[in-house]
Amino acid sequence: MWRLEEIDHPDWRACLRLTNDLLELRIPTQFGIRILHFGWAGGENIFWTEPTASGAPDTWRVYGGHRLWHAPEHPVRTYQPDNAPIEWRWDGAQLLLRQPTEPQTGIQKEIMITPLRDSVQVRHRLINRNLWEVRLAAWALSVMRPGGVAWIPQEPYRPHSEALLPVRRVALWAYTDMSDSRLRWGARMIQVHQDPSATHPLKIGVSNSLGWMAYVLGETLFVKRYAFDPDAEYPDFGCNTELFTNADMLELETLSPLMTLPPDGVLEHTEQWSLHRLDRPMTDESLLEVVAALSLE
Repeated sequence: MWRLEEIDHPDWRACLRLTNDLLELRIPTQFGIRILHFGWAGGENIFWTEPTASGAPDTWRVYGGHRLWHAPEHPVRTYQPDNAPIEWRWDGAQLLLRQPTEPQTGIQKEIMITPLRDSVQVRHRLINRNLWEVRLAAWALSVMRPGGVAWIPQEPYRPHSEALLPVRRVALWAYTDMSDSRLRWGARMIQVHQDPSATHPLKIGVSNSLGWMAYVLGETLFVKRYAFDPDAEYPDFGCNTELFTNADMLELETLSPLMTLPPDGVLEHTEQWSLHRLDRPMTDESLLEVVAALSLE
C-alpha cells in the first residue's frame, strides 16, 4: 500500500514523501513542480539534484530531479522560474501537483502521479491560460545521477529488400561530436555514457517508435515508457526521445507531439517509471530481454 507523509528536508524544506515497500518519491512543495527523489524505498536517489539550489526568486534555478517544460526550447518560454510554492492534493490513489500559471507564457503546469503496484505513472499536463492559441509540446526531463549509461533501442532490423524507406529520424545539436567516446551507435541499442570528466556537453534526439528508454546505474535499471504517434508532428525535427549529458549528470528526455492549444486547452503526456535490480552486467541483448518481460499496468 502506498503512503503519503509530509516531511522536512534540509535543502528542499517542506516535502511530500510517497512510498510503498518497494519505491519512494520525494516532492518539494515550496518550489516546483519537481520530483527531486526517486529510488528504492529507503535507498539512494537515482536522480541528480543541485547541491546548492540558490539564486534570485525571479530566475530559473537548476534544482535537478524530474521537471516539466514545454518545447520547442527558447531562452524565455523554456526557462521560466519555478521557485514559488505549489498546490497539491492526495486522494489516496493519485497525487496532483499544480504550479501557478507562468506569467510570461500563460501556461500552467500540472503533474499527476499515480502509484501502481511496482511502478509509477507520471502524467504531465500543460494548460493554456491565455486568451489566444499556443503551439507547444510537453517536454519531460529526468536528470540522472552521474556514472551511469543511458540506452535507447534501435528500430527493429529488417533486410534491405523489405526496408526501402528510412525508419527513424536522428537530430544532432551544434555542440554534439559524433565521434564522442561517450556515444555508441550499436546495432540493437544507442548508448550514452555519463562521464564526470567530460569537458563539453553532448545531446542527441531520435524518433523512437518503441516508446522506452533506460538508465543503468550500478545494479539498478531505471526504465521510462511512453507513447509514440507515427502520424504526429514532434519538435526538434521529429524527436520524441532525447539525451543530454555533461560532467554533472545525464538527462532522459521525452516529448509529446506538438499541439495547438486553444484557450483553456489541455495537453497531456504520460510516462511510466519502474526500477529493476540487476544481477548481471547489461548487454544490448540482455537489456532488451529485461524490458520485453516488463508488464504494463
